[in-house]
Amino acid sequence: MNKKILVTGAGGFIGHHLVEHLKERGYWVRGVDIKEPEYSSSPADEFEFLDLRRWDACLQATRGIDEVYNLAADMGGIGYITEFLADIARNNTLINMHMLEAARVNEISKFFYSSSACIYPAYLQNSADVTPLKESNAYPADPEEGYGWEKLYMEKMCQYYTHDYGLETRVARFHNVYGTLGTYDGGKEKAPAAICRKVALARDGGDIEIWGDGNQTRSFMYVDDCVEGIYRITASDASEPLNLGMDVMVTINELVDLISEVAGKSLIKKHDITKPQGVRGRNSDNSKLNELLNWSPQFSLADGLSITYHWIESELRNAGRISG
Repeated sequence: MNKKILVTGAGGFIGHHLVEHLKERGYWVRGVDIKEPEYSSSPADEFEFLDLRRWDACLQATRGIDEVYNLAADMGGIGYITEFLADIARNNTLINMHMLEAARVNEISKFFYSSSACIYPAYLQNSADVTPLKESNAYPADPEEGYGWEKLYMEKMCQYYTHDYGLETRVARFHNVYGTLGTYDGGKEKAPAAICRKVALARDGGDIEIWGDGNQTRSFMYVDDCVEGIYRITASDASEPLNLGMDVMVTINELVDLISEVAGKSLIKKHDITKPQGVRGRNSDNSKLNELLNWSPQFSLADGLSITYHWIESELRNAGRISG
């Protein structure tokens, strides 16, 4: 009999793609979220609307389940996570502690936890030409306020539940995931989606607003690589946190140029240095991922951005925000 899988955050961007990925592999999947998927109905065998900040909801979500992929989170782009520190830390701590304990009580065999590159110390990310971050660089700790501290705390709780109760846990530190079916407007969107939207709405030869001076650096991973990596990490024997991201770094200005090229537009960058821009530089060191899984993300940034841009442009056109 196939395993029964629970995906929390199944109404969200990565969660929705993960449900599709698991269904394609033949698993029975229950999706849980406080909201339904925004752009497409869920392919899950069951979809339940639950507030996972509540203990009783987490017990209900994990009933009859073999493995949990815990992606539920209150999060968004840099503007959002730097403004709502208490709300994000409180909501996510409630979700994750209740889910971890419910997994223990309901005798789940394996628990995947989605962490973040935001756990890495700010003092290692002060230069745009940043040294790629290794898993061991997480300590001495100095993560991003709110969201980063909560993620690092929950990594330790996964470790403790394995030590005390024998619950098998797997942890991936996501590095800037983007792709289709993701939020692209409203304040919670990440940089690639926000820039795709801005480029799509701009006229050729017009202006585009960029947060910061545009020289800050990041690496970006396409969502199909993310869900494949989640699946491989969960199936592996890797009990320690692993980076899950691309190891090719670009500036935000270069990201704008790539998306503008996809759109066939020439745009003038207008930089706003008063807006949040996060750490100066961040890149993933994937050597441990490659060594333990004999795998690395496959989508080039150019290919992933092309798919993502055309999807966002189509959404905007269908909404009547682009004419012609």
